Amino acid sequence: MLPLFRAGCLALLAVLLSAVSVYAQKPRITSQDQLPRYSYPYKGKVTEVITSAAAYDPLAAAVRADLEKLLADYDIADRATLQGVLGTLMTLDVQAGRYDDALKHIQAIRALEEKPAARLTTALLNESYILTRKQGEFTSEAAFRAAFAQVYADKLAVLPYDLVADNLKQAKANAEIVTLPLVLGNLESSFQPGVDKSGEISGDTARTLLSQRTAMELMLPLKEERVVALTRYIAAHQKEKKDIWAARAVSLEGKSSLTPVTVAIWDSGIDMAVFPRQQWRNAKEIPANGIDDDGNGFIDDVYGIAYDLKATPVPDLLVPLDAKQQAAYPEMRNRTKGILDLQANLDSPEASELKKQLSTLQPADVKGFIENLNFFGGYTHGTHVAGIAAADNPAARLMVLRITFDHRMIPDLPTREQAERDARAASQQVAYLKAQGARVVNMSWGGSPQSIEGAFEANGAGGTPDERRKTAREYFELFRQAMTEAMRNAPEILFIAAAGNSDNDAAFAEFVPSGIDLPNVLTVGAVDQAGEETSFSSFGRNVDVHANGFEVESYLPGGERMKYSGTSMAAPNVANLAGKLLAVQPSLTVDQLVSLIKLGADSSEDGRIRAIHPRRSFALLEAMRTR
Repeated sequence: MLPLFRAGCLALLAVLLSAVSVYAQKPRITSQDQLPRYSYPYKGKVTEVITSAAAYDPLAAAVRADLEKLLADYDIADRATLQGVLGTLMTLDVQAGRYDDALKHIQAIRALEEKPAARLTTALLNESYILTRKQGEFTSEAAFRAAFAQVYADKLAVLPYDLVADNLKQAKANAEIVTLPLVLGNLESSFQPGVDKSGEISGDTARTLLSQRTAMELMLPLKEERVVALTRYIAAHQKEKKDIWAARAVSLEGKSSLTPVTVAIWDSGIDMAVFPRQQWRNAKEIPANGIDDDGNGFIDDVYGIAYDLKATPVPDLLVPLDAKQQAAYPEMRNRTKGILDLQANLDSPEASELKKQLSTLQPADVKGFIENLNFFGGYTHGTHVAGIAAADNPAARLMVLRITFDHRMIPDLPTREQAERDARAASQQVAYLKAQGARVVNMSWGGSPQSIEGAFEANGAGGTPDERRKTAREYFELFRQAMTEAMRNAPEILFIAAAGNSDNDAAFAEFVPSGIDLPNVLTVGAVDQAGEETSFSSFGRNVDVHANGFEVESYLPGGERMKYSGTSMAAPNVANLAGKLLAVQPSLTVDQLVSLIKLGADSSEDGRIRAIHPRRSFALLEAMRTR
């Protein structure tokens, strides 16, 4: 499966403006594929970069030289990529005690930030650390920490709570759960196998390791001061944001003259027992007889079809749990709830238990801990998405299109054979949707060429970074072209794609399916309960509309309910609207459907956000029907 898938101002402005004429003479980079790739010879434990100056210093010098040359030689069009480069240079400066240079980089990073909340909170911790160090020598570490606590609290105090609340709650949650063993175990599990095989690390991995050195050595010791300051700030301003969605909602419960509409959930599978009144059924197929009754190539496709990790058709519409996974399910659910509660600043029993577990977690246990969480997240994902898409629409008929998400930290080695299988499966899946009359398809997943490069590196394979890039591009194009052609040949279906949760330009990163530019593809970004852009949502010219993707409650397998966040939750809110419009007016074309959704949306003053407004879309539909 394709690896699937948050004084000085005038001087700074002058620097940025003066750079325009210089950049005009440089090669312009307009996609991540055009970025130079770097690699560095490395032997030994990757975690030594975090713990040893002997491993850190030469790598830091090499990375700094490459990044400074990158900025000097190229005009990088993508703001998020520039922020990432400057962010690495900033952490290198902090580590080296080059505080004035680090502050200049922080200014430049914020000047590039388009999200208002992120502009105010980005690098706040590093800035507070720097300003404290610049006060002079301290008599003790305790004196420094006390001074930092005051600087950090003062920085927080002037922030507008309504704008930055969600960002700071997440910062508090991260501060509460991060430990040195957790970070070391994660880095070792993610990167050591590939390094052992190849004897090198990529530029991206090197930057991650270098940044974590600063985070662990300089920032982690300030954990208590950070948590206290954030807790006090949040408590002093605590109030619920106004929820705009209830007033916009449209329910079709109890409505007459509705037409059933097939809404397909192309995801990790659905527990169909949770939706007994909203099941799409293939009337030509006899359940559980092990026979392809209708001769369409799929056995027992009563509610839809499923593919395993190798893109092979399988009968299970939800990944089957073995005995060990069934036994671990309650604990994984509670751990997930604990993480979500911490991010929401909720002092729940699950959050307290999670903090207790993480405080004793050792590096050797991290891999299993993370992979179990990943598995639980994938297992529940499709059912949660389906619940959002079908909410308050008795006419919705849910169809399953299961794909399998890889929960392992080291994925399978990419091969051309598997890439071809993935491409064929994508074509088959769209053909099935078309043949069975699906009108709306939700796709809360994605992949990119970089994810394939990462899989090569994790396996210590694929040759040089440039060779990995070339092969990854080749494999990726097989999948993208197959998806694009299949969707183009199904113009009667509206495909709704999640933009992604990487806080980057989805177009620059070349995500699929969100980056496929067709009239019947609608890409969705995430906003919160107040309609403000979330910190995690990807953005860019290919994002058509936004919907609620923050703490959205829906079903898990078995019928429990939990709140999840992500563009994965925003996309099915748009699928929900599309399904309701079609239930009322089944003759709508895809063009009309898209127009009703887009024209009904609210645009922010800066034009970045186009939040759906179901009531307004229905008002437009009513006006259309009465003409």
